[in-house]
Amino acid sequence: MKKSNPWALLPVLVFAVLYLTIGIVFEYALKISMGFYNVPIIVVFLIAILVAFLQTKGKTVEEKFAIMGRGVGDKNIVTMLFIFLLAGIFVGVVGRSSAESVAYFVLSIVPPKLAVLVLFLVSCFVSTAMGTSVGTITLLTPIAVAVASASGFSLPLCVGTVVGGSMFGDNLSFVSDTTIAACQGQGCAMKDKFRANFAIVLPAAIVTAVLILVLSLRTEIKPFEIQPYRLVEIIPYILVLIGGIAGVNVFLTLIGGILSGAVIMLVTGAVDFPSLLAGMGSGAAGMFETAMVAVLVAALCELIRENGGFEALLSGVRRIFRGKRAGQLGIGLLVGAMDISTANNTVAIVMANPIASQMAEEYGITPKKTASILDTFSCIFQGFLPYGAQLLVAVAAVNEMGQSVSAFSIIGNMFYPMMLLLSSLVFIFLVPERQERD
Repeated sequence: MKKSNPWALLPVLVFAVLYLTIGIVFEYALKISMGFYNVPIIVVFLIAILVAFLQTKGKTVEEKFAIMGRGVGDKNIVTMLFIFLLAGIFVGVVGRSSAESVAYFVLSIVPPKLAVLVLFLVSCFVSTAMGTSVGTITLLTPIAVAVASASGFSLPLCVGTVVGGSMFGDNLSFVSDTTIAACQGQGCAMKDKFRANFAIVLPAAIVTAVLILVLSLRTEIKPFEIQPYRLVEIIPYILVLIGGIAGVNVFLTLIGGILSGAVIMLVTGAVDFPSLLAGMGSGAAGMFETAMVAVLVAALCELIRENGGFEALLSGVRRIFRGKRAGQLGIGLLVGAMDISTANNTVAIVMANPIASQMAEEYGITPKKTASILDTFSCIFQGFLPYGAQLLVAVAAVNEMGQSVSAFSIIGNMFYPMMLLLSSLVFIFLVPERQERD
């Protein structure tokens, strides 16, 4: 057991202050579009690592690198990196036009009165299939704007419904980087985390659907035009979803999705072979920053652990959160604080993972539940950040459609994250303990 040393947590504070300060200046002072996502997060992490490096006393330079290498070489980190790459290739292969096909297909078979409910259900499905909330918002927000303009539903309601639904899959999907990070960080199988997570999200999704339905039935609307669609392209998504739920090895599941997607896209003529390879490359490259952050966080956390930072944090947690249920809330608030600091729920999970593992061991919380709490609370906090990618992308997409909406008006119509928070608290504090055991 390392001696408790609160000063060892200084690198985390340095990172948070630098990232938030630069992000605020970029976003609000310099008016740079997506300002927080223009912050060189890798550079900021390197500065934090330098602080931790200098704090590590009594070690040679080689010994300090050996400590960092111990963290980076962890089996879960290595596995996480490869899953990130395969998930990126999968999305690069299947493309994103299939998401629009799902949306227009469902909209074509239901009454116009249920259009907003359909937007929510499609957002949930597409985000679960694609594993990305930002990608889902990018694809479906133009559809939401078109539905609002043509039907009479309010624009903030339609857009807020899409943003809220996108967090469903971000939290639950087998190819979501948050799921990958949480499961690998806690050493649990994705199917186990999915089952624990599903018990939390299902009530939230049902209540959200009922709320949207009630609002929809009170609104006077008119029919709208349905664009052409092609459903065969969703088959790879369905195969990955089925494989994940069935407990098939995640590598085999993703490889199967990549191969089936490649065959379908080539046979249907959606892409040619060079474009397919380019999609694979760009998909993998799109995961570079996420993978690099995972490596840097692993190195940083190992230095902090060596210097007694984790023990100091755990000592504070023990004083504030007493008992297993309070410990679960502590894990949720921990990852929430990381998310507020980074505006990136995947980074927040990666940073919180090692501390959450020790907290889970301290309070007797199972790995699948810890992974579920990390993923769920990170998505709850991320969904409500006005400077987070989800809301920034949504507002930008609305502006591109010639409309205008504020982030805060969207937040007021994001019923799903609100219900997810309520469901999570009920699950933690009110569900009998015997129902939570493996």
